Amino acid sequence: MHANLTSVASQLLAREFKPEVLMSGNTGVGPYDYIPSRSVGIAFVTLFAISTVAHVVQAVRFRIWWLFPTAVFCGINELVGWGARLYSSGAPRALIPFEIQISATITGPTPLIAANFVILEYIIKTLGPRYSRLTPKLYTILFVTSDAISLTIQGVGGATAALAAGNGNDPTTGGNIMLIGIILQMVAITLFVIFGSEFLFRYANDKPLKAPADDLERHQALSYELGMDKRMKIALYAMGFSTTCLFIRAVYRTIELTDGWNGRIISTQIYFNVLDGGMVTLAIFTLNIFHPGYLILPLQRRFHRFDTVDSYTKA
Repeated sequence: MHANLTSVASQLLAREFKPEVLMSGNTGVGPYDYIPSRSVGIAFVTLFAISTVAHVVQAVRFRIWWLFPTAVFCGINELVGWGARLYSSGAPRALIPFEIQISATITGPTPLIAANFVILEYIIKTLGPRYSRLTPKLYTILFVTSDAISLTIQGVGGATAALAAGNGNDPTTGGNIMLIGIILQMVAITLFVIFGSEFLFRYANDKPLKAPADDLERHQALSYELGMDKRMKIALYAMGFSTTCLFIRAVYRTIELTDGWNGRIISTQIYFNVLDGGMVTLAIFTLNIFHPGYLILPLQRRFHRFDTVDSYTKA
């Protein structure tokens, strides 16, 4: 990935600093094709710092340790990326912060997507696996694995592009491989939405795929008659909103890469600020405000207590 970023930055700098452009005096403003806004950089660094610290505190308080490699890791990546852009606002021609911000902001939201995959697993466990086409754990395994594969493909694309650029060849092939990785991530999100929607449809209409397998699921079936808990409804709406924000961001990134590294989209700052930084900010703060520790964990513990008491009674 680093090699790919270097090749991309080299192309941009070569475009700007080739002899005929220097002689014309039209040297632009560096590899961004614009000067990153200082005020926007300060705003996003501040917001991501607040969210990341809050996620650390919430993860420790509720002992939800999977939030560290997901939400917290996302926040750190975004802090690094926007910190580099903030630095670039005062040194727009510097290459290293340009490379850093591309790497950090491209990979940053991926762990946050994984957090939604895990949350769906917990929701299915709480409402009843009998309405789900796959087992709750299998959802997490499949979708998190697909995230890892998409990142690997992007890494291969980066290496291919770097090798081509190093040999003086066209790095477009490597860029296309990266695009495949990003599209794969979008496909994973789409399938996640489809499977999750089917589960909710079956739950809402009481159309289980199988009969209750044990006393815990029979208890969940009885709870269904009382209606979905308000906290679970809020958790579902929050997960849906967060997923929508991350999907919009993925679509933007796909169009940006398709348009090319020298295209109008990547050279327009407002698109990046709103469709990347803005969408990720909304998604990560949604998880802060509508936290699974507040909304899902109490319901899980209620079913766990029932299961424990029932097992003890049978023994």
